[in-house]
Amino acid sequence: MAVDTWEMVVVHRAFRREFREAPGLVGSVRTGDRKRAELVGGYLAGIVSMLHHHHSGEDDLLWPVLLPRVALHTELVHRMESQHKQLAVVIDRIEELLPGWRVTGDAVAGRELAGVFAEASALLDEHLAEEETEILPLVAEYLTPAEWKAIGDRGVASLPKNSTAFVFLGLILRDATDDEGRAFLGLVPPPVRLFWHVAGKGVYRRAYRRLYDTVPGPRMTGVA
Repeated sequence: MAVDTWEMVVVHRAFRREFREAPGLVGSVRTGDRKRAELVGGYLAGIVSMLHHHHSGEDDLLWPVLLPRVALHTELVHRMESQHKQLAVVIDRIEELLPGWRVTGDAVAGRELAGVFAEASALLDEHLAEEETEILPLVAEYLTPAEWKAIGDRGVASLPKNSTAFVFLGLILRDATDDEGRAFLGLVPPPVRLFWHVAGKGVYRRAYRRLYDTVPGPRMTGVA
């Protein structure tokens, strides 16, 4: 039975969008506006943490399983690992800058932080595009459904155990089609799925509006 990797593309779509929009969010903080710097900084720290968990899941559960099975594509898998390391260097710089900026809202630090996010976004776009076109077809052919499910389960387990989980879930569903949204919700534990329909959407919408109501450009789509 071939593995269907559709949910990875949905998650990638969210990462691309959030890192692309991150410089604008940082730039929306006026010099010295510590309250908004903390709001934006806390949000972006969560996005960075999500990417870290996503990549560590692949490092631990995907590359070591895939590599011995794809003799003709070992260079490709090693390139994916190398891209992860390259991204990790840039993410480490974000994590160095972010805490101080969250406290001060300093304009100089903010400009540097926005620039590093832009660099991360470019690297991420390149990496995810190649992963989707080159790696996911190999995953479909060479991984078992159980092995693929283990990667997804690890991603779900990495979600915060508080209301922030619904913010992250909303980010993933934001640009999903109706069919993708229903299928993705089918992957999360039933209590989480139930609470999403009862109150989780509202948690996400409120968080989104706090972030973007004063920012020109992106507006909420999806997650009806």
